[in-house]
Amino acid sequence: MLEVRALPLAELRARTSEKWREYPADVLPLFVAETDFPLAPTISSALRRAVDRGDTGYVASRTPLASTYSDFALRRFGWQPDPARMRSTADVSMGIVEILRRVTRPGERVVVTPPVYPPFYDLVSEAGAEVERVPLRDTGSSWELDLDGIRAAFESGATAMLLCNPHNPTGTVHDRDALTALAELAEEFGVSVISDEIHAPLAQPGAGFTPFLHTGAAAAAVGYAVVSASKAFNLAGLKCALMVTASDATTAVVRGLPVEVEWRTGQFGLLAAVAAFTEESDPWLDGLLRTLDANRVLLHDLLATRLPAARYRIPDAGYLAWIDLTALGWGDNPARRILKEARVALHFGPAFGEEGRGHVRLNFGTSPEILTEAVERIATLVDR
Repeated sequence: MLEVRALPLAELRARTSEKWREYPADVLPLFVAETDFPLAPTISSALRRAVDRGDTGYVASRTPLASTYSDFALRRFGWQPDPARMRSTADVSMGIVEILRRVTRPGERVVVTPPVYPPFYDLVSEAGAEVERVPLRDTGSSWELDLDGIRAAFESGATAMLLCNPHNPTGTVHDRDALTALAELAEEFGVSVISDEIHAPLAQPGAGFTPFLHTGAAAAAVGYAVVSASKAFNLAGLKCALMVTASDATTAVVRGLPVEVEWRTGQFGLLAAVAAFTEESDPWLDGLLRTLDANRVLLHDLLATRLPAARYRIPDAGYLAWIDLTALGWGDNPARRILKEARVALHFGPAFGEEGRGHVRLNFGTSPEILTEAVERIATLVDR
C-alpha cells in the first residue's frame, strides 16, 4: 500500500501559496483548505512534460477531461455521468455562480444550509439573488439536512438551492435517502439544485457518498453538480472544474453559458485534473485517505486528552474539522485568541454563519507532528 506523508515543515514554509504566506513564520497555518502533501506522481509527471514541451497555450476545445472524470466517478462512486453533458470552467465557485445566473432572476431566493462554506453567501449575491438560510439539523451525534425547513423555503418561493455534499465545514456525507427526498422536493416546486461536490473524492470508504445526480430521475431533472480534483489533489491554483448535468433541460442551460466560461479553464489545471482522475492516481488517493483517516482519529484523541471541553465529531469526508469551543468561554470567534496567543491560524467559525459562533474550522491535512503541536499550543491557553 502506498503511504502518503506530509512534507517537512521547512519545505512547506518555502511554498508561496496563501496557506504559507498569510501569516508570519511563527504561526502554524491550519486555516485555508490546502494540504501539506506532495503532488501525486502522475500529476507531477504530467506537468513536467507540459513544461518541457512548452505546452502552455489555450485549453483545447476537445479534451479527455470529461470522459476521464466519468470513468473516475464510475470507479469511485458507482456512477457514470455522460461526458457529453459536462463543460469545464476555472473552479467550482465560478461554475456555481454562472449556473445560478441562469436559473435565478435578480432578487430571487437561494437556499443555503449553514454552517456552510463562506463563499456560498457571496456567490448568491454575485448572481444577483438573495440568501435564504435553512441550517443543518444537529441531531446530537451528526448533522443532517432539515427537509421540513427546506420544504418551507421552497413553498415560500425559493427558486434554487446550493447543496454542499460532502458538507463543508462538518465533513458530513448526506445519505442517499435524504438526497432523494431533496430532489423530489425540488422537482415538486420547480427548484434548481446546484451540488458542490468538490470534497467527494475525499469521502472515506464506508461513508456511503452518493453523487446528487445519481439519486434518480428527480435529481437528473433539477440538478447540477460542480466537481473538481482541486481539494483531493491540492490543485486549487491551477484552475479547473467540471459542471455536470444529467437531463436535456439542465444540459441546455450549461451549454448555453458563454464560451468564455469554458475558456477560463487553466491549461495546467486541465492537464493535472486528467492525471488526477486516471486510474493510475487511485493508489495515491487511497493512500491519502488512509493518512487522513489516521489524522481525523488522532485529532479526536488529542482533543479528548488536551482539550476535553471541545466538541468534535469525526468527519465522514475531507480534511476539515468543525470544532465547538463554546464551553471554553473564548467568545464568539475563538480563532482570534488562538491566533494571537497560541500562534495557530484556524478558520473563523462565524464566517460560516451564525451557527459558527464559538466554533473553529481546523485543517488536519498535514503531518501528525504539526497537528499535535497545534493542539498542544491551543491547550496551553486553558491554563492561562
